[in-house]
Amino acid sequence: MELQGANDGIRLAAYRANLPAPVANGKATSGGFESDYYTCDGDGSSVASRVSVDLTGYETLDAPPRYDFYANTEVWGRRRQFRPSLFQLHAGPETPAGFTQCCICSQIRCMLNIWGVILYLRLPWITAQAGIGMTWVIILLSSTITGITGLSTSAIATNGKVKGGGTYFLISRSLGPELGGSIGLIFAFANAVAVAMHTVGFAETVTDLMRENEAVMVDRTNDIRIIGIITVTCLLGISMAGMAWESKAQVLFFIVIMVSFASYIVGTIIPASPEKQSKGFFSYKANIFAANFVPDWRGPGGSFFGMFSIFFPSATGILAGANISGDLKNPAVAIPRGTLLAIFWTTVSYLIISATIGSCVVRDASGVLNDTLSPSSAVEDCVGTACQYGWDFTGCINNKTCVYGIHNYYQSMSMVSAFGPLITAGIFGATLSSALACLVSAPKVFQCLCKDQLYPLIGFFGKGYGKNNEPIRGYLLTYIIAACFILIAELNTIAPIISNFFLCSYSLINFSCFHASITNSPGWRPSFRFYSKWLSLLGAICSVVIMFLLTWWAALIAFGVVFILLAYTLYKKPDVNWGSSVQASSYNMALSRCAGLNSVEDHVKNYRPQCLVLTGPPSSRPALVDLVSCFTKDLSLMLCGNVLTKAMSDSHLNWLNKRKAGSFYRGVVAADLQSGVNVLLQGAGLGRVKPNVLIMGFKKDWRSDTPQAAHNYIGVIDAFDLQFGVCVLRMREGLEVSSPSQSHASVSIEPEPQHSTQFQKKQGKKTIDVYWLSDDGGLTLLLPYLLTRRKRWAKCKVRVFVGGDAEKKDEQKQEVDTNSKPDSDSGCASQHQEPWMITDQDFEKNKAKSLRQIRLNEVLLDYSREAALIITTMPVGRRGVCPSTLYLAWLDFLSRDLRPPVLLVRGNQENVLTFYCQ
Repeated sequence: MELQGANDGIRLAAYRANLPAPVANGKATSGGFESDYYTCDGDGSSVASRVSVDLTGYETLDAPPRYDFYANTEVWGRRRQFRPSLFQLHAGPETPAGFTQCCICSQIRCMLNIWGVILYLRLPWITAQAGIGMTWVIILLSSTITGITGLSTSAIATNGKVKGGGTYFLISRSLGPELGGSIGLIFAFANAVAVAMHTVGFAETVTDLMRENEAVMVDRTNDIRIIGIITVTCLLGISMAGMAWESKAQVLFFIVIMVSFASYIVGTIIPASPEKQSKGFFSYKANIFAANFVPDWRGPGGSFFGMFSIFFPSATGILAGANISGDLKNPAVAIPRGTLLAIFWTTVSYLIISATIGSCVVRDASGVLNDTLSPSSAVEDCVGTACQYGWDFTGCINNKTCVYGIHNYYQSMSMVSAFGPLITAGIFGATLSSALACLVSAPKVFQCLCKDQLYPLIGFFGKGYGKNNEPIRGYLLTYIIAACFILIAELNTIAPIISNFFLCSYSLINFSCFHASITNSPGWRPSFRFYSKWLSLLGAICSVVIMFLLTWWAALIAFGVVFILLAYTLYKKPDVNWGSSVQASSYNMALSRCAGLNSVEDHVKNYRPQCLVLTGPPSSRPALVDLVSCFTKDLSLMLCGNVLTKAMSDSHLNWLNKRKAGSFYRGVVAADLQSGVNVLLQGAGLGRVKPNVLIMGFKKDWRSDTPQAAHNYIGVIDAFDLQFGVCVLRMREGLEVSSPSQSHASVSIEPEPQHSTQFQKKQGKKTIDVYWLSDDGGLTLLLPYLLTRRKRWAKCKVRVFVGGDAEKKDEQKQEVDTNSKPDSDSGCASQHQEPWMITDQDFEKNKAKSLRQIRLNEVLLDYSREAALIITTMPVGRRGVCPSTLYLAWLDFLSRDLRPPVLLVRGNQENVLTFYCQ
């Protein structure tokens, strides 16, 4: 956006005053005052500098919104920009900093990486095998996959800055570390193998030149190995020495390749000499075009997908522009334009070369000048298209000993060219530039992966050296991998291996774009709009299908590696947060499922205990967390509640995640425990996913604490009015593992270490004793059943003790009705003013229940000493009849002096069990 008045021609730089105290980023420096938010933008000028130089009437350091102001990382090779501080804005004008140096055009870099050894040494041979028509299909299919991937890459790359790491960075920051990490390893390995492929192509050309000049070291295969190892060693030395000259060298390579193309095209037009005719070149002939248009499959790899697997590596290299996005003036324009134009022009060049070489050169030729068709020979006995032009290659065709022709001679382009050495120079330029690029990119990708620390044992290779943080160890690892594949010394064997790995990478790039689009995340807003999520999905599917059609076992290996690494990262859950589309998708699915539950009526068969656990800071009561997690993890909701007196902290949630409790955390700020819990009881949850059971620890210090604190505690237990079930856990050694806070209300603290508790251990063949004394709807029976579904409780035997006497039912009912009537108004007033006070009337009125709790404790001591856990029905105190301290005394006497943990349970008197099918 251009500011009004920016073109008025008023220059105010001369009127700027120098600052007396140089400051940079809020710190004094030895140099002049320096700004960190001036940088190359779009048209080569800085928005910020334009604003501060070309204004009318006044100067300002205010900068418009920029990406770097909100980024938390630096872009490789470029200084990060910072928002001007308040001091800078107020202190006065400053001198604009220099612009970032522009890098080589993204299009040239992509084209150089796409053009390679296959173009010069295998495209004529593929044309001979598949014919011109099927070769075009192979080229167009490859270009379709790379074109769709280019669109997806453009969308992802323009959704934010792409740093070093190329494909790994694109996928990992889009799909997350699970898939990104695995494809990072595969992509780095594919680039390492690509070094071997391009180096073998170079060595093959050198070997052929040596054989033409009768210079042989051992034999052709070993010569390729020797030359390849020497070449890759030299490339390693260049890479480790530094790549400051690489951009200029790329331009030189590009010029050499273009000159070699021109030499080839001119050579196809020049009339063929007898020597070239003996090698099968006759310039443009309709009969040759017609004969070479149809396939002529030969050899074990002679098939459509066999040729596709060899050709496809020549269509890769489209990610070169995305890899240098941090160095481009305007990545949002340069990456899409450069990538797509590179795909277009390289596709055109492949189509042209395939059509021209297939129109000029026959499939088989002997290269012998004497193999002309003599006047005495019968034309009918002559085999091959060359017979129509006076040449008889019948002998070598029948004997399969022809050494020339596009079926047999890999250097056919050099033979056709107007000046053969130019094609050789083009081969050298294409192979060496591609090999060098892959040798540099593989360690960079691997270094980025190592620094993210997703996998063990590979951190050793992440160390950088020098001012450019060069991955020297990664270079050596890439060199070793490349050297191993160079020893194969067969281009047709190496190329299919690379094809599967690159197809796997492209399928995940396309899926990344589709997945990011389908989640409708507000963070997905690429500036490149010419993409389709459905086209990206099609590209991903096609890439996977072609992988299996090419080499099914290699595809299985590639995906096997992906799934193994995926399983590892899912298990380890690396501590990274990249805002991936997987996270956005998880949110979408959770929101959709929660909204869908609104239209589903509750049914007793689908009842789940959704627990609000009053842990305070969860790390202070790990036993309470562990027990509840045993019957809620992967089954129902667990929400750890904390009533705070100060601001909340996210460290508690981190503690829960490390403990793998499967729990949420919610802290509320309130003046006291009861009001804070009331907020949690009414506000926690989402839709139908909300707590229905309140679980808390027993208040052991109720006798020494104030009566009001005890009354507030009982007020928390009295959650029955909100239709909650209530559970209270008591352990002989207590629940606290840190300094106890006042009840459940606490100041937010840092998480404690992960203390172990008895609920984390296997319980063996002990018993879970259930005392179902009152019918509460079945919650007392449901919880022990859920416990036995866990492996650590599976061997425990559940024993159920049922209390009550059917013959005394009417008598007990009469007792309840009598006790529920208040004796006088003064008693009510006393209860209202001091509800914790126990009068003589209260004691006598509740004497039977008090004695019942004492007797029940004796029963528990007699029958359940060796139990793993005791679950018993919790008594209910009637409001206005039972004082809060008396009720707390019941719970105390009922559960005291017991070695096993005791869980007091009371359902909300609604069925949670059913014995019927509907």
